[in-house]
Amino acid sequence: MTDTCRFDLPPKAPPEIVEARQALAEQVCQELRLVGFPVYRGDLSGGPHYLPGVDIHVTPFVDGGVYADWHTDTELRAPALDLFAKGIDYANPPPAVRHYNTVLDHMQAALTGILASAEFQVEEPDGHAHGSMVLVTGFQP
Repeated sequence: MTDTCRFDLPPKAPPEIVEARQALAEQVCQELRLVGFPVYRGDLSGGPHYLPGVDIHVTPFVDGGVYADWHTDTELRAPALDLFAKGIDYANPPPAVRHYNTVLDHMQAALTGILASAEFQVEEPDGHAHGSMVLVTGFQP
């Protein structure tokens, strides 16, 4: 008898929903470029998803959507993540971790506010599954 590890992926959305999400993602990219953010489509580039700026990506699952995720430069990110991996006191994190988390929190708020102002429907997804991402669910001009 052998043990096999099997992970079931969530069901995929119909192609027309994924296509609508792709169009929405392009609208989000355009809006964020207009206000001066560096923006890229991490889901389409096939490259690293940790370039500084806003990574816009579409997930093809039924419960998926269009996500905007802020990435800092490696010089800010790496020291914080290294400390985090070593274990930290969550009640009193080291300054590098605290600063990194503060930046992500403020950028999430900025992206949410800017996109809402541009009449996108936005929400903060579950932080445990999606960190500081912003979920864009629609556009109402």
